[in-house]
Parts: sequence; C-alpha cells; structure tokens
Amino acid sequence: MKEEQAAKCLAELGSPTRLAVFKLLVKAGPKGMVVGDIQRRLQIPASTLSHHIAKLSWAGLVEQRRQGRSLHCFTRHDVMNELLAFLTAECCAGFGGKNASQPAA
Repeated sequence: MKEEQAAKCLAELGSPTRLAVFKLLVKAGPKGMVVGDIQRRLQIPASTLSHHIAKLSWAGLVEQRRQGRSLHCFTRHDVMNELLAFLTAECCAGFGGKNASQPAA
C-alpha cells in the first residue's frame, strides 16, 4: 500500500461513526451486513449512515453489493490487511547510522 492510500484510509477511519461501522463490519465477517441492520445496531439515521458508508467505500475499506432488495456491506479485508502491513512494516527496525538516537530536526 502506498502512503497516499494509507492516509486516505486512516482519515476516513478517523471519524468515530465510521470507525464503529467498520468495526461492526469486521465483526460480521465475510457475510457482511445489510445496511438496515447496521443502522439498527448503531442507531444511526439512514441518511447519515449512507454518507459514512460512502466515505468508507471511497477509501476502499468497504464494498457494497445489492442482493435482491437488500444492500449489503462488506469489509474489504484485503485493504484492511494491506493497511495493517503498511503500518507495521518497519516495526522495531531501528534507524541505523551513528545519529540514530537523535530525532530529526
């Protein structure tokens, strides 16, 4: 994942409501959830929820699919895993060099 895409994902997850929606969809697993069920569980007005889901979709974190009369939302686990890998790729790698212990100016 490139830095620009990671920043987009993190920005959209920076909203408490969008984070709650995303976490609920992660919990739901590969079956996802119908929009109405998300709305009832989180007590979010339909128009507000639609806006938040659109933002998560724009960032690539959520996918929507119409199944008959229902609109299902799914977490894009591939994108979530790429984001986590991006964030942890250099975990504890150190900085190297003789001035490694000094912060950048």
